Amino acid sequence: MFFHPMDFLILIAFGLSLWAQFRVKGTFNRYADVPASSGLTGAEAARRMLDANGLTHVPVEHIPGTLTDHYDPISRTVRLSDPVYFGNSISAISVACHEVGHAVQHKVSYPMLVARHRIFPVVNFASGIAPLLLLAGFFFHAANLLLLGIVFFSAAVAFQLITLPVEFNASSRAKDMMVKMGFIRNTEERGVNKVLGAAALTYVAAALISVLELAKYVMIFNSSNED
Repeated sequence: MFFHPMDFLILIAFGLSLWAQFRVKGTFNRYADVPASSGLTGAEAARRMLDANGLTHVPVEHIPGTLTDHYDPISRTVRLSDPVYFGNSISAISVACHEVGHAVQHKVSYPMLVARHRIFPVVNFASGIAPLLLLAGFFFHAANLLLLGIVFFSAAVAFQLITLPVEFNASSRAKDMMVKMGFIRNTEERGVNKVLGAAALTYVAAALISVLELAKYVMIFNSSNED
């Protein structure tokens, strides 16, 4: 079965995802033109926040591109894109401090981050084999293959769901530190919330799509058993 009633909801969620991606770019660009009162660049803000949390050994590196910013848990490195590393805007320090928030999570062994790291190898394997199993189950009407595909796909969905509190917590840590350390004034918090909120919405949309797809596969499996 290639078309299912759930596909309509999935299509709506996919539209939300596209809108979220458009919004995060638009919001970032908007506040990239608004200088932070502290005058700090993203790289400087990240360095100060890392040092304040006892993470002097964690380097801040420049990475080409835009919105390619991330924290690498393997090398324990914060990598910032061109406009974030060199920029001194609300967008730049918001994104930079968010990535440092992940480094702080790593240091304190934030439970959800630890869980995400532990299941990543399983998810990496499961996300590759799940589509094959699901397709085989559909084409050959093999309930066992379909069920196995659902189990593997569930691991990928779990990863998406675990990612949500990880991202929200990193943003919360970032905002608290930015205010305490004087990176921003109270009047600038609205801009920070908009930048980080737009970014978080992309993760919410991705998780919603995954959950709806899982629900679709479960419904197909249940209906096949009733036939």
